Amino acid sequence: MNPLTEMALMFASRAEHIHEVILPALAEGRIVLCDRFTDSSEAYQGGGRKLGTKPVLQMHEVLCGNLQPDLTILLDNEVAFSVERARRRNRKHKGARPDKGSEKDENRFEQENRAFFGRVRHAYLAIAAREPHRVQVINARGTPGETHTVIMELVRKKLKI
Repeated sequence: MNPLTEMALMFASRAEHIHEVILPALAEGRIVLCDRFTDSSEAYQGGGRKLGTKPVLQMHEVLCGNLQPDLTILLDNEVAFSVERARRRNRKHKGARPDKGSEKDENRFEQENRAFFGRVRHAYLAIAAREPHRVQVINARGTPGETHTVIMELVRKKLKI
């Protein structure tokens, strides 16, 4: 898939999600959690696919109205470990649903090489450096329990609970 097409599809989905889910929930005063948002496009399409930051932020302004999270948690780990964990998760998921394709159906991002993921990680860390008030980098090299404890403390502070 062409990198610009991929970015456009990501933003089309995100714009619809903002309109249908996020804005109505915020209007009701609810807390909204997102697994990924524009930072992911800046990292994957801007960094990984080498499109740069500018077109991603322009799309964000036009299609997302510059909506920004109050807190972004960036789980940082070694590239090789993160990719292998994602591939194991995909294989496990596929094992539960054998009718859902072969190894070639693995997420297209997880088929990328180490250089791609190095660019993605670098882009995420650049976003964190640019916006330290919003993006909190968590060392995710510990156990899941240790990482969870750090995340919960950040969330408690942000929500003042």
